[in-house]
Amino acid sequence: MSDKDVVLLPGIWMPGSEMQFLRHRLESEHGFAGHLFSYASVRGTLDENARSLAGFLQKRGLHEAHLVGHSLGGVVALRALSLAPALTSGRVVCLGSPLRGSRAARHLSERDWGRRILGHTLSEGVLESAAEEWALHVTGSRDVAVIAGTRPMGMGRLFASFDGDNDGTVAVAETRLPGIRDHLCLPVSHTGMVLSHDVADQAAAFLLRGEFLREA
Repeated sequence: MSDKDVVLLPGIWMPGSEMQFLRHRLESEHGFAGHLFSYASVRGTLDENARSLAGFLQKRGLHEAHLVGHSLGGVVALRALSLAPALTSGRVVCLGSPLRGSRAARHLSERDWGRRILGHTLSEGVLESAAEEWALHVTGSRDVAVIAGTRPMGMGRLFASFDGDNDGTVAVAETRLPGIRDHLCLPVSHTGMVLSHDVADQAAAFLLRGEFLREA
């Protein structure tokens, strides 16, 4: 266990294998040791998955690990730290996470089948009570950053229109959690975010130094 450990959390409906590219990039280019955490994104509740992450970290002795969560994974990461602030001392990077609600998810939830496929975790941690309502003490006590996408290619556009920049599923405005240390927009889609060299390199930069890389 060291401060180069990083735990990767996938988004909703994802088994975790899609995070392998990001894990490989963080390991091969930046010297991190990556750990994949999968959770029951539909069947499990928000707090059940947060406690599952806590157990994952404790079982492996990852007391200084960083957390990188894609989409709903970022919400779960923040929830775990909200419930147990001393769980791990590392930094947090949320990739396209709907931390201030989700217009696309709300429109989808208006359909019976939509509510079923969204499941409990997203309903509880995004629609009923978004991170901006319960995670501000987390952003006030540790380094949290967000990378948002601006390439509007994603299934969210099938259910909702977006007024501003978005990644096709989550609007940039929905990622701007108050109190975070840094926020960066990159020209990537919601799904493509976990396959982007730039996203991986910027996430690594924040984990290592507490800020994203920007041109002088």
